[in-house]
Amino acid sequence: MTQAKSSAAPRRRNLLKGAAVAAGALSAPMVSQAQTTTLRFQSTWPAKDIFHEYAQDLAKKINDMAGSRLKIDVLPAGAVVPAFQLLDAVSKGTLDGGHGVIAYWYGKNSALALWGSGPGFGMDANMVLAWHNYGGGKALVEEIYKSLNLDVVSYMYGPMPTQPLGWFKKPVAKAEDMKGLKFRTVGLAVDVFTDMGAAVNPLPGGEIVPALDRGLIDAAEFNNASSDRVLGFPDVAKNCMLQSFHQSGEQFEVLFNKAKLDALPAELKSIIDYGVQAASADMSWKAIERNSRDYAELKKQGIRFYKTPDAILRAQLASWDKTVAAKAKENPMFKKVLDSQRAFAQRAGQWHNDYTVDFKMAYNHYFAAKKTG
Repeated sequence: MTQAKSSAAPRRRNLLKGAAVAAGALSAPMVSQAQTTTLRFQSTWPAKDIFHEYAQDLAKKINDMAGSRLKIDVLPAGAVVPAFQLLDAVSKGTLDGGHGVIAYWYGKNSALALWGSGPGFGMDANMVLAWHNYGGGKALVEEIYKSLNLDVVSYMYGPMPTQPLGWFKKPVAKAEDMKGLKFRTVGLAVDVFTDMGAAVNPLPGGEIVPALDRGLIDAAEFNNASSDRVLGFPDVAKNCMLQSFHQSGEQFEVLFNKAKLDALPAELKSIIDYGVQAASADMSWKAIERNSRDYAELKKQGIRFYKTPDAILRAQLASWDKTVAAKAKENPMFKKVLDSQRAFAQRAGQWHNDYTVDFKMAYNHYFAAKKTG
């Protein structure tokens, strides 16, 4: 009897061990064994532009967090479709996703330009993102895309520094100097500069410098010192006017084909959500580092920088007011977005302006030339 008991015990232990292993195998998630999902993205930027680098940075963050479960491949503008056809390509599934700016689609609904064009009621780009994420903007984008039967999911991220008025063959000193000027811009800035008397051509990023070089346009805005330098603006124009209200609060848009995104497991969707947020912060830090370095290099190259005269800035605001009043009358969704922005900006702007110290005072204290005598 004793011998029988001793031989049965190991068998019971082995059975229990086997059952435990089987139960563990059944309860363990199968995610790590799943095949890698690869999403083909395209940006609206040339491969050499820092904006395309930002798109790659975003993809890398998501890919690193997802491990072998998800891989986003980012192609430059034109690899699959022209830059201005990106939204439709993502909606149709020709591409799984893309990286651009929402102002590029304002021809589909003018309200879309309000996420980038204009003074934003005094909000900077980060405040516009605050409105988007916490003040109702995200739901409004979804409403617009749904009304256009676009099968996409949109993420806004990456607050851009204030954009220059642009690059000019000859600097402008007053609002009248804009009249008759062949000028490149996009979004609702097209309407603003048109109202100011310019002849506007909304070219995509990769076509601007060749157009300036051939004299098809007299002046152009794009975005920042780093992009402007690598795209070749200093080779075709020697004057850059800094500060403008035409696109003072813009950010990037990341698009996903809705069906492709919906098919992903919940944990990968969360990785995308948090990846976009992480990339937004990282992009804003990198922009400060790179834009400031390239600004210094452009000055060394002999590029002449001028502050845009206040008279031109005030003319922009006046033209903006006329533009949005007209658009609000013809497009109820435009008015809905505009009203939402205005309500948020009035509250957040007062807080921001009352609380924020004048950093230029401190900068001048340390770095401005000291007067002697």
